[in-house]
Amino acid sequence: MPQTALKYNAKVAANGKVELAVPLSPGTRITVFVVEEIEDVIYDLTQAAQSSLAFWDNPWDEKDWNNDTTG
Repeated sequence: MPQTALKYNAKVAANGKVELAVPLSPGTRITVFVVEEIEDVIYDLTQAAQSSLAFWDNPWDEKDWNNDTTG
């Protein structure tokens, strides 16, 4: 069964609580994952650059880039 993930950016209050308004019915059981946000811009750019390298890693590009006409 497909599930929809919801992403929220929030700040932890002084009392350690986080409150979110979600589009779910009262009583709906949910699973929550909490991940601390990394505020390092260079880290974000590095991750973006690394995630897009796979585009170039393919046999057709290698053949064209290396001017391989052997077949």
